[in-house]
Amino acid sequence: MRFSALITLVALLLGAVPATAADPAAPLAAHRAVYQLTLDQARGADVAGSSGTMAYEVLDACDGWATRQRLQMTVTNRDGQDIQMLSDYTTWESKDGLSMRFRMRQTTESAVTSEVAGEATLERPGGPGVVHYNMPEVATKQLPAGTLFPMAHTEAILAAARAGKKLIALPLFDGTSEKGAQDSSVAITSWSNPKPGKWPDLSALSSGQVHVAFFDRDAASQQPDYEVGMRYWDNGVADNLVMDFGDFVMKGTLSLLTVLPPGC
Repeated sequence: MRFSALITLVALLLGAVPATAADPAAPLAAHRAVYQLTLDQARGADVAGSSGTMAYEVLDACDGWATRQRLQMTVTNRDGQDIQMLSDYTTWESKDGLSMRFRMRQTTESAVTSEVAGEATLERPGGPGVVHYNMPEVATKQLPAGTLFPMAHTEAILAAARAGKKLIALPLFDGTSEKGAQDSSVAITSWSNPKPGKWPDLSALSSGQVHVAFFDRDAASQQPDYEVGMRYWDNGVADNLVMDFGDFVMKGTLSLLTVLPPGC
């Protein structure tokens, strides 16, 4: 199982989006959310079952956004063995989109399996830039022109949806891997006017279906590393996640949403 892939798409999906003077988007939704994760299908892999929860918090930190995401999963293999996985992922991203600090720690059965930390900067919005890692080892990597951090990446997707665009391609750096930036291909399949729903804080917002495929920039294959579909609301909150990792598919359902007061 590529556990880090799930962290990557969480970083992308749950980034709330600030409005600008030229953009009639909904205001930034600082919030706390909980998602229930369930196995949708397995395609012959050594996965018989999987479930978990994903807790997420985004706070207005005045000049940036502070986020924390804690993911707990239990994967059951074909032999009936349950494997406990935990990830703790935190970031701070400046509101001008030019700098980011990140730390991600993953454990399997209480043993640390991955730890990534560092900071990244862009010369201008959309890159190029550079990332300095201090974990798992001290290293520096270049970020290509076009690179966006998670909040700016989400903002670009929503702006494209409002403009009626159907396809966009964007490099993304989220700090979940020591490999640097990755590529993303985004298909926007719908964008609809507000309609009543389960969540009062979202029912007055436009929303739509989005599909994102992620590619390793260093890989020779043209096939995506993993894919995700979801419903996006105009303030960046997502629900109805369908996460395709190739050999199995997970669903993520929003079970708790608390919108926090605006301001830092």
